[in-house]
Amino acid sequence: MGEKLPSDMRSLSEQVYNLIRRDILQGLLLPDMKLRIETVSERYKIGAVPVREALNRLSAEGLVERKSQRGFFVAPLEMGDLEELVKTRIWLETRALQESIARSDEAWEEALVVSFHRLSRTSRRLMPDDGREISEEWDIRHKEFHMQLIDHCGSSWLLSFCATMMDQAARYRNVSMNTHSSQARREGALAEHQAILDAVLSRDAELACRLLSEHYQATLAALRPAGCTDAAPGAED
Repeated sequence: MGEKLPSDMRSLSEQVYNLIRRDILQGLLLPDMKLRIETVSERYKIGAVPVREALNRLSAEGLVERKSQRGFFVAPLEMGDLEELVKTRIWLETRALQESIARSDEAWEEALVVSFHRLSRTSRRLMPDDGREISEEWDIRHKEFHMQLIDHCGSSWLLSFCATMMDQAARYRNVSMNTHSSQARREGALAEHQAILDAVLSRDAELACRLLSEHYQATLAALRPAGCTDAAPGAED
């Protein structure tokens, strides 16, 4: 095992880990981009040791690749991987949604309504001069709603898997929005969320699962024209 970092270093490592992870998921650090320790350290104003620790951790999560003798790179995005991701999300999340509806109670339904309300009131896009297409707050509210849909499934393992897949899916969406915004943008998502919510509140598990599957398939269809296999601007071997 590696030598344990002092507590102050662990705190800095956690801080820079969260910052790098956020920027990868938001599409600000683009696929295949080389993450030089010195450059990352300068970007976040945090020393090299915590940065290396954070990059190793992100490598274990699949958001960063560590290439022998070449250093760290933002993990690539490929359409085949996205298609597999969507298929797996549908398998697991529809099962989790079925279980949640079967276990539904008033508190869960109220929390779901509140979560949808917060999402519906959050602007999806930032101002044009911000440099990004999707706001971080919208991403947070969007994930909260989808996690709340399956929160009552009764399996912490299943919730953990689904949360990880949601983060990966958000990265595909954000990168596509930031680099191919006109192709990747979807204006009907809120109505789809409303329809899923209505089906859940009616405790119609079959309809809710079908609508959730169609929701993910529609997002996949919107991302296909943008594509995910090209090296992003600024990528470096």
